[in-house]
Amino acid sequence: MATNYRELLVWQRSMQVAKEIYLLVKKLPKEEMYSLSDQMRRAAVSIPSNIAEGNARQSKKEYAQFLSIARGSKAELETQLILCVEIGYLQKQDVQKAMADLSEIGKMLSSIIKRLIPHP
Repeated sequence: MATNYRELLVWQRSMQVAKEIYLLVKKLPKEEMYSLSDQMRRAAVSIPSNIAEGNARQSKKEYAQFLSIARGSKAELETQLILCVEIGYLQKQDVQKAMADLSEIGKMLSSIIKRLIPHP
């Protein structure tokens, strides 16, 4: 395990996505201020937060569990971005970078989980 979560590329990338989401939700209609945009911000913040918390845990099993939670938040955020496009709140090009970054973060999380808990 890395000695400091801030050194992890996956944490750094997920922090950038979180900042990107904070900017994106400003484009949503005002009536979504406390519903969809709030959920999106929470899901975005959950990804690096769970990576950091898991890294601070003492066991590989706990670390993998928190990375799994981060992976779930990633899927939640992807779903919310897709919904925003499908209902016309955002354009496809608005979410392309975030979606690509989230895909890469998902691969990174899966790779770390596999290294922590190898399957026979």
